[in-house]
Amino acid sequence: MKIAIVGETRPGERRVALVPGLVSRLTDVGQEVAVEPGAGKAAGFTDDDYRDAGANVASDALDGAGAALSVQPLAPSQARRLAPGAITVSFLPTAQELDLVRVLRDAGLTTLAMELVPRISRAQAMDALSSQAFVAGYRAALVAAERLPRFFPLSMTASGTVPPAKVLVLGAGVAGLQAIATARRLGAVVRAYDVRAASAEEVRSLGAEFIELDLPTLEGAGGYAREMTEERSAKQRELLAPHVADADVLITTAAVPGRTAPLLVTEQMVAAMKPGSVVVDLAAESGGNVEGARPGEEITIGGASVWGGLNVPSQLAAQASQLYGTNVVNLLLLMHSDGEFAPNFDDEIVAGACVTHAGEVRHAPTRELLGEDSA
Repeated sequence: MKIAIVGETRPGERRVALVPGLVSRLTDVGQEVAVEPGAGKAAGFTDDDYRDAGANVASDALDGAGAALSVQPLAPSQARRLAPGAITVSFLPTAQELDLVRVLRDAGLTTLAMELVPRISRAQAMDALSSQAFVAGYRAALVAAERLPRFFPLSMTASGTVPPAKVLVLGAGVAGLQAIATARRLGAVVRAYDVRAASAEEVRSLGAEFIELDLPTLEGAGGYAREMTEERSAKQRELLAPHVADADVLITTAAVPGRTAPLLVTEQMVAAMKPGSVVVDLAAESGGNVEGARPGEEITIGGASVWGGLNVPSQLAAQASQLYGTNVVNLLLLMHSDGEFAPNFDDEIVAGACVTHAGEVRHAPTRELLGEDSA
């Protein structure tokens, strides 16, 4: 079967769904890998790199392919070039891509969305949300360090002592923990808060202080936090305000796929920070944890610089592609048997990630948005 690696066309997307070092994992099981010319260029991989790894590079890579691997969803025109019953693997925010879901359904394609992979132990090697959050968290700390007009580490010199920067991280999921770890490696004093009490041990294990607020924990399913009431949210902001004001750097990472990010920090709270402070909002694309943050822009609130993240993993495209490609290959090979790829819906990973199959929308929330009856 021909597996096509798609060149990304959406603005700002620099990642690629398969790096040359992963080609052999597919060719070793008897599959042909076809790569669109220039697909890996923005991530630092040349067409010759793919050829050397055993892939074909051709402009007609998508034509008649039995599977298509991409980071962003395929365009309808791309989907129609695939073989009947082909498999697509990509991120696919269905609530924002309902017209595309209809095209994929009507084309009879089996569509797997990487953000729908269940967050269970057996699926960790396929968890692209976590792998890309890992990249984003690292990048967030570097962005903050670059913009802060002072040192991160404690420095003791003959000319005097420079105290370390104070970094506050809100949200201690994968991105938050990586931001904490990176800021600590850069020498900052780090404090963190998460609505899940279980995060405290992980935060402390990285050498950071966990902020305890007199509020009930909000442990949710799949490793995410439960949504909070507006009353609790307002109380949380009130209790966090002095911690925000004391920080030189604020990094916010609280986001849940498919939902609006919770508002953690108001403009008034940012305005109370010291002049020269830096705010990095990794959730800016989904509404923002910080009031006023704009995805892809850097603005000033009071004396603080507020950087809104936009497709942050793509800013470290080579490593992000390596991790994402590994997730994709692991998911694809989960469906491989006797030289063929076939979805086994008795497997909760495949069933959970599948959006469309055999002319039907299998993902219940998407069916509901489309106004379709249950399958």
